[in-house]
Amino acid sequence: MKVLGACPLDCPDGCSWVVDVEDGKAVGLRGNKEHPVTRGALCVKVNRYLEQVHSPERITHPLRRVGPKGEGRFERITWGEALDEIATRLTGIIDEFGGEAIWPFHGTGSLGYLQGLEGFSGRRFFNALGASLHDPTICSIAGSTGLKYTLGTAGGMDPEDLAQSKLILLWGTNPLSSGHHVWKFIQDSGAYTVAIDPVRTRTAERCDEHLAPLPGTDAALALGLMHVIVSLGAHDSEFLAAHTEGWPEFRSRVEEYTPERTAEITGLPVERIVALGERIAGTRPTAIRVSQGIQRHAGGGMALRTLACLPGVTGDWAIPGGGLHYSTSGHFRLDVPAVARFDLLPHPVRTLSMTRLGEALLETDDPPVQALFVIAANPVGSNPDQRRVIEGLSREDLFTIVLEHFPTDTADYADIVLPATMQPEHLDVIAAYGNLYLVWNEPAVAPPGECLPTTETFRRLARRMGLTEPALYDSDEELANQLLKQYDIDRLRAEGFLKVEPGPVPRDKLRFVSDRAAAAGHDPLAGYTPPADPGDGLVLISAASHYFLNTTFGSNPELRRRAGEPRVTIHPDDAAARGIADGDPVTVANDRGSFEAIAEVSDMVRPGVAATPKGRWAKHTGGSTVNATVAERDSDFGGGAVFHDNRVRITPRTR
Repeated sequence: MKVLGACPLDCPDGCSWVVDVEDGKAVGLRGNKEHPVTRGALCVKVNRYLEQVHSPERITHPLRRVGPKGEGRFERITWGEALDEIATRLTGIIDEFGGEAIWPFHGTGSLGYLQGLEGFSGRRFFNALGASLHDPTICSIAGSTGLKYTLGTAGGMDPEDLAQSKLILLWGTNPLSSGHHVWKFIQDSGAYTVAIDPVRTRTAERCDEHLAPLPGTDAALALGLMHVIVSLGAHDSEFLAAHTEGWPEFRSRVEEYTPERTAEITGLPVERIVALGERIAGTRPTAIRVSQGIQRHAGGGMALRTLACLPGVTGDWAIPGGGLHYSTSGHFRLDVPAVARFDLLPHPVRTLSMTRLGEALLETDDPPVQALFVIAANPVGSNPDQRRVIEGLSREDLFTIVLEHFPTDTADYADIVLPATMQPEHLDVIAAYGNLYLVWNEPAVAPPGECLPTTETFRRLARRMGLTEPALYDSDEELANQLLKQYDIDRLRAEGFLKVEPGPVPRDKLRFVSDRAAAAGHDPLAGYTPPADPGDGLVLISAASHYFLNTTFGSNPELRRRAGEPRVTIHPDDAAARGIADGDPVTVANDRGSFEAIAEVSDMVRPGVAATPKGRWAKHTGGSTVNATVAERDSDFGGGAVFHDNRVRITPRTR
């Protein structure tokens, strides 16, 4: 039997897959050849997904902590015992502190609209309790907010249209390691490709040209390129007059960013800036592909806001194959409020920021966070300021429930661990954020042991707490129908995927000057906001790994073997200045924390920059990872994270 499903992981591609089932067991997994983006191929990580499903380390029964928090010692209990304990503890917390003392902490371990983050799985239950709202700020919010200021939408061009582009700027994105399916459309185009990235990534090595600006200076580079375009008279006056607002004011700002000033800010040679500006000026259509890493710094939202202006200056937004692609999420008409049912809240409640977990657990009062539900998340591995997160999770008065597949670093701090189903074992709906396809996930096999879908876990918990709201007991099929009322659900379920029609971009007019930005207290004019880490040393980039997806697969033996020891790449000039040779053990540190790695001395990074992949588990790497050095500090827009606005000291250590 072959069952159509969907990859739920935090990747732009939202792949359609096929599960081969024999005698009730999933024995094969492959990309769906019929899906126009997946085209039969999965990635190096998801090719091993069934190893995760069948892993002997998988959690398949409820567990209760029996040792100190952090030790990861548990005893098996029944579902009845687990539900009784949770219900009793929650009732006591609500009676003493109110519902807002409960925080449902959703992560990006699943982007499912039924079982994962996108539909805030379990939110109906938490609304009925009056629990705090969860703001998933850790991933893309700064860039999305910036795009909305400029374009009126975070939805960009259809990436399939890259096949029509003549020039493609791959700006702060490494699709060959993170979302590789877009590369097929880039290859189909035959376009001249330019990688703009502080690191010479796998993707940069395959491009026609590579520019390595200093991290966090991308908006300045964009302004400098627009300066060259305007100085050549290559701006599209007709598009600017008909489809934009605030061009005279923005033109004045562009004129400030001469190639010389831009070179000083970005660390790039003047001639490289001029040459790329001239190439853009003379090439239509030009497309920009950018992903989330670029906006994880103090000026991240402004960077996306300003990058979206460039196709406005050239008129590329009006040309098929031109424009900018960051996320397609803004094009899907999914009724998330109908699934989450925020109307069930008995009164307005506070919102807690995902990026500020350590602060919230240690400092938030009135009320303090007393219960934490961790759903499809591993914040010890994924959140900033790892030391503070661990300190918060170590509170003896914090009741922590973790829904999980594996004994992660975070699960080690739980009071109760509940076994969750994996993607072949439950119903779900996925909407890619790197293309325009909805994907249906049909359950292919029965779950192992006592694993439950997240939706069913909260139905059972609502019943155990005596909640009477009928909506808390809607089936997964009913939830799917409520979510997909704008689409043909029967066709989606039968065919496995469905392409949606994109909305207009810009939604109305492109706004170089934004009243919405001004109302939020920001500069109304698109521009450049510099990085803001007050520390010294090298700027550390912790981008996506080729072998891990966030911390998913961080325990997979084969992928850990392929990834090798934790490494930090440092330029030869910076290594020589610190007495570091290739292969030396080093300590990477700042005032927030430290981790250990092996030095890789290479010109793959530019001087002043170091790089290390994210996704490791602390328990496998000496008790800390790169996020021990990252500040729990907000970006400019939306409270986003600042993973790449991070200065560190790298010093040799004794073998």
